[in-house]
Amino acid sequence: MPFTTDQFFALFAAYNQAIGPAPIVAYVLAALALAAMLSGCAAGYRVALGILGLLWLWNGAAYHLVFFTRINGAAYGFAVLFVVQGGLFLWLAARAASGRAIRRRVLQVATGSSLVAYGAILYGILGRLSGYAWPAIPLFGVAPCPTVIFTFGLLMLAPRRVASWLLIVPLVWAAIGSSAAILLSVPEDLGLLVSGLIVAGWLIVRATQRGSRDKQAA
Repeated sequence: MPFTTDQFFALFAAYNQAIGPAPIVAYVLAALALAAMLSGCAAGYRVALGILGLLWLWNGAAYHLVFFTRINGAAYGFAVLFVVQGGLFLWLAARAASGRAIRRRVLQVATGSSLVAYGAILYGILGRLSGYAWPAIPLFGVAPCPTVIFTFGLLMLAPRRVASWLLIVPLVWAAIGSSAAILLSVPEDLGLLVSGLIVAGWLIVRATQRGSRDKQAA
């Protein structure tokens, strides 16, 4: 790591103080995204994707580019990844059709809901219990790790088929960001690693099932 734990949390303190009510706005947007995704309609799905796009663009530009680059040169690359991912979400949201409709399974809904709750609520609680207090803690919606966990959960709740390539960048960040759990003493980021493994497993199972259906059809 090119920075210390103290530098990392000092950066978050400066960041959180600078962005004012942005975390509150992020929670409002997240609630709208969840309601839109659970509505089950194509329009709701596009609204949810659009909101995810805004959250990812914010994390890429405001956090990574403006702040994180002060202590980590690799943050320039992270900023590009997040901005590109945000652009992909917005692009899909603008399309007339975004994947075929599917039937959401009970296990999928339960898992997705759990990840949404972890990213939006439990992540912050665990951060507070780990010994850090406002403003020196990562917050949902304006910090990458809880936002990525929320993204995983929300996409698992999607009423339409989510393209596997749309999850590449989130999975890459799950691998990168979860290192903070050990190297920077951020135990709540273990949830990022677990959520990444869950989603990777979900994609593998989905691909296997699709392959079996294709064989049967042939």
